[in-house]
Amino acid sequence: MFDRLSDLNRRAFLDGVKTLSPAVPATFSWGLVTGIAMAKSVLTVPQALGMSLAAYAGSSQLAVLPLFAAKLPLWTILLTAAMVNLRFVIFSAGLAPHFAYLPLRRRLVLGYFNGDIIYLMFQKRNFPTGYQPGKEAFFWGMAATSWSSWQISSIVGILLASLFPDNWGLELAGTLALIPLIVSAIATRSTLAAVGVASVIALVTLDLPYRLSLPLAVAAALLAGTFVDVMAEKLGAGRKTSGVPRRVDVENPAPRLTEAEPLQPSFDPSSGLDKSPVSPKRTRSAR
Repeated sequence: MFDRLSDLNRRAFLDGVKTLSPAVPATFSWGLVTGIAMAKSVLTVPQALGMSLAAYAGSSQLAVLPLFAAKLPLWTILLTAAMVNLRFVIFSAGLAPHFAYLPLRRRLVLGYFNGDIIYLMFQKRNFPTGYQPGKEAFFWGMAATSWSSWQISSIVGILLASLFPDNWGLELAGTLALIPLIVSAIATRSTLAAVGVASVIALVTLDLPYRLSLPLAVAAALLAGTFVDVMAEKLGAGRKTSGVPRRVDVENPAPRLTEAEPLQPSFDPSSGLDKSPVSPKRTRSAR
């Protein structure tokens, strides 16, 4: 199937694999932890394997295991899983403008393979919306890498749970591996505000039932990021209309650009290579 892809899509797919590779240790650690937890719970091995393949959502899988052990009603288990996975609604809304041209069946498959790190790294590329050659292949490169590493580690954890002591601290290892990826995504003030507010809300509401701390943190992050963006726009508009003359350096006047350089994605669809945008060369006119 890989050989049947066009040359552009092959390069884009491999670029997606390369892009997600730094997240494989974190994904593998979390999958291993989830597999061990499922094997040591009330689930049988076939049930644990089925949950890993069907759910493919480590946070919700870990959240519902104590509820299965306590034999709570099914609606309680489903509500908890829905609360934990509510963030995927936001991820889907963010991907919708990029893949709206695809048929419903393919969009549903994309939704199954989507995940936190995949969405984060996809959005960092600043792809234009709509159809673009190589963009879907790039997504599938990341999705295949993430899904494979997760399922392999989860199945290893399920089948070999007795070989992993509880005091190894694998949960902490997975968290530490994710921190650099999250920090690298903080590129704007609105993102920084969203991360800060979400962290505080998650800690304050940690003891709420049904894992409500997670959707509350997500909602608070959206509000904080939107508020910062709105305030930044108002301040920018106020500066433009204030009428205060700007100080001009006569000796070293700032170069005047005749056209604004359009924002280009890091992935170049014409070559399939990862290229960072380069600022146009500016020259100083002779006096």
